[in-house]
Amino acid sequence: MAARLYQRIKSTMQSGRAKVGEWTLEYEPAHAKTPDPLTGWAGSGDTREQLRLTFPSLEAAQAYCEQNGLAFTVVPLNERSLKLQTYAENFAVGPIVPAGD
Repeated sequence: MAARLYQRIKSTMQSGRAKVGEWTLEYEPAHAKTPDPLTGWAGSGDTREQLRLTFPSLEAAQAYCEQNGLAFTVVPLNERSLKLQTYAENFAVGPIVPAGD
């Protein structure tokens, strides 16, 4: 059984920083999904894919995995860097180059 640990990021609809530092454990799929012959929907009998556990820190998540004998991988958080600018900079004109020279 393998699991994946990752840190929750702030959604685009979220202005605050609530639950941003939490770590989430998701189980890796045990086998590939197969299409249902009646509906055509993809599914499997593995119910662990529906389970998602949250932990307050990475250490707590790692301790849970070690206690239950789970092999785990830590997915690093991809930090985005924002370019902070003023509203007036949206309308700034670049350098003016004279035509014909």
